[in-house]
Amino acid sequence: MTESASTSASAATSAAAAASEDFFAAYDALLARWPAGTAEIDVPTPYGTTRVHAYGPAGAPPVLLLHGGGSTGAVWFANAAALGTHHRVLAVDILGDAGRSVRAGRPLRASADLMGWLDALLDGLDVRRAALLGHSYGAWIALTYALHAPDRVDRLVLLDPTQCFAGFRPGFLLRSLPVLVRPRTARVLAYLDRETAGTDTDPDWKRLFALAASDFADRKPVIGRRPDARALRAPLLVLLAGRSGAHDPRRVAARARRAVPHARIETLPRLTHYALPTAAPAETNRLVRGFLRADRADRADREGQSRSRW
Repeated sequence: MTESASTSASAATSAAAAASEDFFAAYDALLARWPAGTAEIDVPTPYGTTRVHAYGPAGAPPVLLLHGGGSTGAVWFANAAALGTHHRVLAVDILGDAGRSVRAGRPLRASADLMGWLDALLDGLDVRRAALLGHSYGAWIALTYALHAPDRVDRLVLLDPTQCFAGFRPGFLLRSLPVLVRPRTARVLAYLDRETAGTDTDPDWKRLFALAASDFADRKPVIGRRPDARALRAPLLVLLAGRSGAHDPRRVAARARRAVPHARIETLPRLTHYALPTAAPAETNRLVRGFLRADRADRADREGQSRSRW
């Protein structure tokens, strides 16, 4: 290696290290906005170690939170306190995506591997059954898992779910292409500003998302086919962004109703796809908490019926 090449390589390595420092500084700053008492848990699985942010009473019914692609588990800072009043919040850094989870061991290549990872994660957390809440890509994972392991999912909440009931708008894919091909931080921030215009989407999260796109440009999230939701057994709440650029929310709502007649479907009219879950969190929290607390009533009824038999 020539001296100039060595200097160039050294500069590139230093730039990458600095970029990673920026990402994790932004990550930690967002995590600092979680409520006091939040615990950081690293759960070993055959596919690698998974970082989980845990908040709420240790013995409360668990709710597993799955973020959208590139958002990290820290994104739920505006929801953790409200959801953690009556539930044990477990927010995951999805393995293979940006964050503090570390892939190792078995390869994570297909939907079956992703389901095996979630099985192992819940086992490692000593969680037999949980409610699942996912946004965007995390919603696809949540719905796929609810069909894979119906006995482990009490309730299912999908925030503006992608590739669950309908495909992406072609215009959305075209707008997203430049940030996928060349994900520079400034370019991603400008993209997010356009996609969240007119909302109070958190600027610190937008910075974290932009850094994730640029610093983890080689990440390869596992994707698969659209799940057949007609077999879903768990109670379902779908919260749609009324101004979603990712897809037509009316089309998603219509297809979700056909596939899951028992589903509750609500639209947050002022929000866009990327605005969730940080924008207007009070309304999101109100709807999700009401839906999850119904599970507590169901549990009480089941326990009462069990006691009455004896």
